[in-house]
Amino acid sequence: MHVAAHGEDAAAPGQGALEKLLDRIANGDHEAFETLYTATAGAVLGLVRSLLRDAAQSEEVAQEVLIEVWRSASRYDPGKGSAMAWVMMLAHRRAVDRIRSVQKTVERDHKAAVRDHETPFDVVAEHVERRLERQQVRRCLDQLTDLQRQSVTMAYYRGYTLQETAHLLRAPLGTVKTRLRDGLIRLRDCLGVTA
Repeated sequence: MHVAAHGEDAAAPGQGALEKLLDRIANGDHEAFETLYTATAGAVLGLVRSLLRDAAQSEEVAQEVLIEVWRSASRYDPGKGSAMAWVMMLAHRRAVDRIRSVQKTVERDHKAAVRDHETPFDVVAEHVERRLERQQVRRCLDQLTDLQRQSVTMAYYRGYTLQETAHLLRAPLGTVKTRLRDGLIRLRDCLGVTA
């Protein structure tokens, strides 16, 4: 089958004629299908191309749409819209389905590529490293004053705001801010973090 180029449907039949053609197509009339094909192929291809932007895929999808028109003409309901609107709805759905299919393929290929290129890690080594880091953080926290340690713990590990931390410690907000800053500086130095 050849999909008509945009503009080949200049002598398209009127709306009532398209509905009659669909009725005849539903009964297996090949000539009616050829007439409808000629009348709608350009518009179908134009819509599909505007969505897909790929000429080869657009022609393929337009062919699929027109084959679907042949196969499902009996499902056309004039009470729900015009024949041309029904054909264009089929074209739009098929084009969107193709877009989604292509996106899923790209995502699946990307995930497979990432999975294949991830470097395997040693779970035991990672567990040991985390445990050593926790021990080092605990050791460094133990070197802080009580107010520094409490301020850091409440603000960073328990998620309290500075105002909540000050209230819970029954200390002035400025004092808590200073102790928190000093504690973080001492932690940074103890952990060997360079900023």
